[in-house]
Amino acid sequence: MSKPQTRKITEKAEHPARSSEEQLCFHCGTPCLGAHFSFEEKQFCCDGCKLVYEILSSKGLCNYYELEQHPGLTQIRPLRTEKFAYLDNEAIAVKLCSFRTAEYSIVTLYLPGVHCASCLWLLEHLSQVNPAITQSRLSFSTKELSVHFRHEGMSLGQLAALLSTIGYEPYISLDDADRKRVSNHTFDRARIARLGVAGFCFGNIMMLAFPEYFGGGDIGLRFTQLFRWLSVALSIPVFFYCASEFFVNAWSSLRQIFSTQRRGAALFNIDAPIALAILITFIRSLYEIFSGTGSGYLDSMSGIVFFMLVGRVVQERTFRSLSFHRDYKAYFPIAVTVQTESGKCSRSLHDLKAGDQVLISNEEIIPADGTMLEGEARIDYSFVTGESEQVLLHPGQKVYAGGRQKGAQMLMLVEKPVAGSYLSSLWNNHAFSKNKQEEAYSRSSVHRISIWFTVVLFTLAAVTTVWWAIHDPSKMIPAVSTMLIVACPCALLLCASFTQGSLMRLFSEHGLFLRDATVIEKLSSVSHVVFDKTGTLTTGSMLRPEPGTAPFSTEEKIWVAAIVTRSNHPRSRALAEYLGPQEHANVLNWEHVAGAGVRAIVRGRRVLVGNALFCGSPKSAELVVRIDGSFFYFQEVPCLREGLPEMLRRLKPRFSLSLISGDGFRHFSSMRQLFGSSQLHFQQRPEEKLHYVESLQHQGEHVLMIGDGLNDAGALQQSDTGITLAEDVNNFTPSCDAILDSRQLSQLPALLTMARWGGYLIHFAFGLSLLYNFVGLYFAMRAEMHPLIAAILMPASTLSIVLVSVGFSAMLGRWILKPDTATSRRDTVRKAIKV
Repeated sequence: MSKPQTRKITEKAEHPARSSEEQLCFHCGTPCLGAHFSFEEKQFCCDGCKLVYEILSSKGLCNYYELEQHPGLTQIRPLRTEKFAYLDNEAIAVKLCSFRTAEYSIVTLYLPGVHCASCLWLLEHLSQVNPAITQSRLSFSTKELSVHFRHEGMSLGQLAALLSTIGYEPYISLDDADRKRVSNHTFDRARIARLGVAGFCFGNIMMLAFPEYFGGGDIGLRFTQLFRWLSVALSIPVFFYCASEFFVNAWSSLRQIFSTQRRGAALFNIDAPIALAILITFIRSLYEIFSGTGSGYLDSMSGIVFFMLVGRVVQERTFRSLSFHRDYKAYFPIAVTVQTESGKCSRSLHDLKAGDQVLISNEEIIPADGTMLEGEARIDYSFVTGESEQVLLHPGQKVYAGGRQKGAQMLMLVEKPVAGSYLSSLWNNHAFSKNKQEEAYSRSSVHRISIWFTVVLFTLAAVTTVWWAIHDPSKMIPAVSTMLIVACPCALLLCASFTQGSLMRLFSEHGLFLRDATVIEKLSSVSHVVFDKTGTLTTGSMLRPEPGTAPFSTEEKIWVAAIVTRSNHPRSRALAEYLGPQEHANVLNWEHVAGAGVRAIVRGRRVLVGNALFCGSPKSAELVVRIDGSFFYFQEVPCLREGLPEMLRRLKPRFSLSLISGDGFRHFSSMRQLFGSSQLHFQQRPEEKLHYVESLQHQGEHVLMIGDGLNDAGALQQSDTGITLAEDVNNFTPSCDAILDSRQLSQLPALLTMARWGGYLIHFAFGLSLLYNFVGLYFAMRAEMHPLIAAILMPASTLSIVLVSVGFSAMLGRWILKPDTATSRRDTVRKAIKV
């Protein structure tokens, strides 16, 4: 057997200098503080991690630990036996399952804990853990597990419990029941199929056209007609199947133009000239081939379709696994436990009504506004209000939807269901009725240029038709068709698609995932950056001794660590983190007093940790430690994200800055030091944050809002650009324009610089494309360009523009963004694919 893994830990400067050997949990890699568990000569930090190893070892699945070192993401928390009992409710199970009969079910579950190749391997071998599971397939990019199982040996609730036991607790929300589950791959497969057909036909048509391009001699002459007929056969699926979306979009655009409700040239879609170019090229090619007057331009027509589909796949395939449109339903549970006269039962959140009594356990979300009836309540409202301090409640006091219970089980009386709660009322604000994506597209330079390009092209085509109809009718059709071929806007759109796609790829490699390409242009025009504090600039609080407090001795550290490592209270965990790893000590009479603190006897010493009243301290402090008659006082200081001061220093010369927080004023002085003379607003409710952003916009500012919680959702939606900061980009985030990996927040100035230069690059590529088009139009309108030359120049110009734009975007990325800031997401995916 392998020996327990160890590593050397050297304490930070604020602790007395010492080094100790720290044992790491074999499953998750967490330091084994205090008491730890062992099995087969392997050390574990908790009983949950040991249980996972025992299960996998008994099933012969220990390869899980060979693919990655410490593959468990976090410690395995004990699971309440009834936590997933609601999934055995048939009405709820039917909503979640994509297929369900009396004997068999197929369900897709979202597993936030998926992170490495070991996860992929284990989750696709679940049938070895429980034979009732017949098949399990994991989509690594979306973290969705599709499971086929028989009801004879497993229920849906038991499946969820099994996944939680091995460390992959599924995230099931109210939003999962409200939306119809559609495969993420359905749309992609249809477009990829069209792309494949277009590529196959385009390549073969080009090959059949080579003899005519280069003069194929006797063989070419003998097979010319056969090659032309084969080209016609290959062009039919390209025209009727692959190019169908261009005709559909063009027809939709024309219907809007002539609609009584929406008029104006601004509604022209750039697919209209593309569809017209495809149609005229196809018809003219058929005429030439059938009449024997020429070989047509079917290779150009199929090339237009193929390259346009490539551009759209590149642009729209990106980040399909991320969700940028979420509301409060994605935060709430799908069902709750209701206490009735006959006992406990699971009830869908939609069926919850005023007067119901709901049981809320530790770490569960409060589903509705109501009154606490019994139990101990310590509510964390930070995700809803931004206030990081937990609220201690007693029976008879109000509780509000969206808070998270921290502590023992409590019973509450529902007064307002979720639809009428304070939290859901935020979504009734007018800001959430806006379609930011549609507004951004209508204001984007791509849309404006495409409108004018379409109008100008059609106008010039009409003028050319009239001119040659009067002066030389024989040149009319060749001139107009050449115009539409050489000035086909596919170069215009492809340069935009590939440039934007290249920029979006660069942003994603550095932790910024954009909803779509229009966000690049919005980021480039930002003038005012507004930050949330809790969870955005800070990652909670850490404990530090108050000035004048004597440091702990080595023995005192051991005594205090022995009792705080047994508590789940946030301040106990913060103190344990401050103390660092300590050797094990026996504890007697350990006791947790709700709302006060913990106490115990350690090696004959009486140790108390809690508030001043609990410890009998003559002095008040945020946390007091008492060892016999000695007192030690601690204060909470905000734990700032890495690189935050330098990031703000780089932003100040270029942007106006503001801070809006739902938190109290206890961190005002530290924030003032960071922000200088910038505006700071504390104790802001969600609607006040929204109104503040709106007031900045009325002053002409282009506002970038950066937040992380539901309390920021209104401000994120109201802002010109809303970025959600996420510890895990696949976890719950409010509706936004972009998601920023929290580890990359320090790179925000460089990302905004990249967005500005990216906007310049897009305009440059557009200018180059327009130059190509207007030079070609000059010769085409004069009937001085043969359609064959136009057919060759069109793909050549398109390819050159794409290469220039992509090349310049790569150069900008190397110049502005540091290579070492890229995330390891691609490496993780590649490793998973190898498995």
